[in-house]
Amino acid sequence: MPSALDTLFILLAGALAGITTGIMGGSGVMIVVPMLTTLLGYTSQEAIGSSLLIDVIATVVTSFFYWRHGNLELKAGVWIGIGSIAGAQLGSFFADLVPSVAMGSAFGFFLLPMGLFIAIKGFSRPPVGTPSAAPSEVNTSLSDYLRALGLGFAIGIFSGLFGAGGGVMFLLVLVLVLHYPLHKAVGTSSFIMLITAGSGSLGYFLHGNLSTHQMATSLIAGVMTAVTAGLGSRIAHYVSEKTLSRIIGVIFAALGVMMISLQLA
Repeated sequence: MPSALDTLFILLAGALAGITTGIMGGSGVMIVVPMLTTLLGYTSQEAIGSSLLIDVIATVVTSFFYWRHGNLELKAGVWIGIGSIAGAQLGSFFADLVPSVAMGSAFGFFLLPMGLFIAIKGFSRPPVGTPSAAPSEVNTSLSDYLRALGLGFAIGIFSGLFGAGGGVMFLLVLVLVLHYPLHKAVGTSSFIMLITAGSGSLGYFLHGNLSTHQMATSLIAGVMTAVTAGLGSRIAHYVSEKTLSRIIGVIFAALGVMMISLQLA
């Protein structure tokens, strides 16, 4: 069993992952993995396996909340999730060809300016009534699903290559490419992460990188994750799209700074 101090760190990691997931529908991997490796001495494999299971807990809560408020596109989310799982396998195959420091810091340098831009300008979307504006109900034709599958596959390659960032990319693609309203994009992104995190957790378990000790860590963290994911979802639901986009921008920038600092330290 973890010590009292270790339990405190685990609960803190779960709390931060939960509120981040609840607000922006992304993954807590970029928060939890550095904390578990730096503060608790976990190996990268142990930390990622634990983080993925924590993500499952966070995204179950977040997805349910957004679904209950009508801000989740289940069918499109499934297609993107399936594509991302396949793409992640391909991306992970080539991940060893690029130094991990270069991959992590490169994604941090992408997140930092992107986050600052979003925090200042918000997400720019076409005005309602223009051909590319997001409708109140997202289209669900076969061509839309095939497009979602292809986009999910591309994001999966990126995520498998960098080892993180899938949740961020899901959100950006849903808003900037598919023109989802921001609240619906966050809910759908969270559901996609539920699919990918569940698949990843199973893979780590089958390969022996998610032991009963790591499961215990994830369940301890999951107590706070469930609470703060619900809190983050409520915050996101009750603020305007403009305010939510700026909150997400600040989170992006903070994650970018954290990734750059950890990788270059």
